[in-house]
Amino acid sequence: MTELKKLFSDLGFQKVQTYIQSGNVVFDTEDNATQAMQKIQKGFSTAFGFECAVMLRTAREMADMVEVLPFSEGEINEAVASNPAVEHLYVYLLDGADIRQQFDGLICTYTGRDRMVLGANEIYLLCHESIRDSKLATSLGKLKVSLTARNWKTISKLYEITRE
Repeated sequence: MTELKKLFSDLGFQKVQTYIQSGNVVFDTEDNATQAMQKIQKGFSTAFGFECAVMLRTAREMADMVEVLPFSEGEINEAVASNPAVEHLYVYLLDGADIRQQFDGLICTYTGRDRMVLGANEIYLLCHESIRDSKLATSLGKLKVSLTARNWKTISKLYEITRE
């Protein structure tokens, strides 16, 4: 993460902060989203020798993601009660592709207790057991799109950092 933080600083981004060991970077920039994405992808490939999908969200998009959480407190508490030892709420960040039709195809065949909701550019997942045991989470691998998952604690912390 130290090298990742240095890369972002070297690319000209300001107020660069990393959060935990999973590639989360919060930064300020005057670039628009397309310019920032291109700069990050090229810089990452040059610095580390391989390509990596980049999921970029503005501070406003992070706020929207947190504010429109599609699950009620009661639904979340019910899932937690099923197995208090594991995380239950996740957000899958998408690369911007329109997946509505693919997503609807996954949902219509699922009959378990887990719930998944498509947001603006993310998928919310509420698991009643571990994500490792969720057939609904596993089905996301069938989508023809780049995505990355973060648990709700991480999303909330990243949102908090963007507000500072």
